[in-house]
Amino acid sequence: MAAPTPSPFDVEQFRSLPNRYAVVRTLDRPTIVLGSAQRADAVVGPRAAQSGVDVVHRRGGGGAVLVRPGDHLWIEVWIPQADPLWEADVTSAASWVGAWWSDALRTLGTGEYAVHRGPAAPGAHGALVCFSGRGPGEVFSSGRKVMGISQWRSREGALFHTCAYTRWDPAPLIDLLAVDPTTSAALVEDLRHAAVGLEDLDDGPLEVTALRDTLLSSLPVWGRDGPIQQA
Repeated sequence: MAAPTPSPFDVEQFRSLPNRYAVVRTLDRPTIVLGSAQRADAVVGPRAAQSGVDVVHRRGGGGAVLVRPGDHLWIEVWIPQADPLWEADVTSAASWVGAWWSDALRTLGTGEYAVHRGPAAPGAHGALVCFSGRGPGEVFSSGRKVMGISQWRSREGALFHTCAYTRWDPAPLIDLLAVDPTTSAALVEDLRHAAVGLEDLDDGPLEVTALRDTLLSSLPVWGRDGPIQQA
């Protein structure tokens, strides 16, 4: 079965894959990724264009994410309906994703990690900024989000977008959102401790390449081909 193309925003490419599939995504340009329910005018378009930041929509829900080359680890995993990891319930479907990430993080460090097991809890700003809320399967360290998840589901299976920052700084994203200056300053202050980057964890910095390799090697192959790929 042919692998998906490198585009990280064309989720339709996964529908025909009958086996579990993981892919590491990288970007050449800074990009704001809006949730499926967010309007394009959530971002100040001219300001983003002047800053060289692309603006796109993902098919999964949640708030905005700003990803820039080299500042994140982004892995997508496709689970077809026939896969033993498939779960019809949206809330419990991502539990294995959180366990997969937290196990990998513990393998590389000594910190303690918690997986959010309940329904989504976006909080005051989660509809605007993805990393400010709590979603099923997401991983936290001392109450701060380490890894965020967005799901896209179809009749063929479920796609999990998972992302962790190397360093967390909400200011560059907030600066591009269509909010007034007073709200912008308050958001930056409120969100400063909502998440933590892999290089700023309490038990010491994590090597992103090592975490990537640990995650890929610990995701069991399932199916006849069962490719695990990097793009």
